[in-house]
Amino acid sequence: MSQAASPSQALRVAFAGTPEFARVALEAIHAAGFPVVAVFSQPDRPAGRGLQLQASPVKQYALEQGLGPVLQPRSLRRNGKYPEEAGAAVDALAQIAPDVMVVAAYGLILPAEVLALPRYGCLNIHASLLPRWRGAAPIHRAIEAGDAQTGITLMQMDEGLDTGAMIQGETVPIGPDDTTGTLHDTLAALGGRMVVDALRRLAAGQPLAATPQPAEGVTYAEKIAKEEAPLDLHRPATVLGAQVRAFNPFPGATVQVGQTVIKCWQAQPLTAAGGQPQVPGTVLAADADGVVIACGEGALRVTELQKPGGRPVPAQLFLQSMPLPAGTLCAVPEGAA
Repeated sequence: MSQAASPSQALRVAFAGTPEFARVALEAIHAAGFPVVAVFSQPDRPAGRGLQLQASPVKQYALEQGLGPVLQPRSLRRNGKYPEEAGAAVDALAQIAPDVMVVAAYGLILPAEVLALPRYGCLNIHASLLPRWRGAAPIHRAIEAGDAQTGITLMQMDEGLDTGAMIQGETVPIGPDDTTGTLHDTLAALGGRMVVDALRRLAAGQPLAATPQPAEGVTYAEKIAKEEAPLDLHRPATVLGAQVRAFNPFPGATVQVGQTVIKCWQAQPLTAAGGQPQVPGTVLAADADGVVIACGEGALRVTELQKPGGRPVPAQLFLQSMPLPAGTLCAVPEGAA
């Protein structure tokens, strides 16, 4: 007599995601015993100095664990730019017929046809407290804006951009030293735990109650562009300190001295010191404690820096190879007020 399947084994899960944030969720689902019957991820992209094609973290994990099939369409819209590719992927998903689809930082729009395929619909793990910071870069934008907290929202997906009804939300404080990197890891682990809990409830026959998002408080987290990296030193030091933390590890906030672009990985804002106001961008001091740069309000003490082709190092080591004496002027981006 065969042994009856456990509730988790009876719930068949499809997964859609691409970066490390999504891989953490996929690993949690797999570790909890849910059969992952299909994995969707973005196509392999050129990466590294040799620009070799590289599989996403989600694809890598799926292949290592024998999950799948792994599907990498460039679109899921039959009437879009890649209709044959999209049609084949959607037809494959329909044939697999998962009970539920979990989506985390996938990067493609799911059309109504896909949303309707799983009997429990599609659950999205989003790294913000919706409706604040809908969109592509919620962790970066929360830190950049100086938010005191963020979190994970688990929602039932609809056709809008992160507009689905909320199943569960959990709050995480943003500490004064948090970067996008540190907060990413905290939120990724939390998202994995939350979605596994939701799947267990589904497997046990418990419906997932969902609440529509409020109309108030909607903000959008636009994708981070490399062009945002230069620090506008006319802005207040508190704003620039948040930008440095938000852009760590990507794209890295920068200042420019002459023709050299320097990445700033760690920095603390300082209140205005006594004496005459300094021109924004002026180096006020540079020693083992950091490089202090005048801002529109206050000053920014940069404690970890990186030269082109180098690696991030503490200020003391950086200054041994590139001295920045007091009075050195850092360039301000063109068009800055």
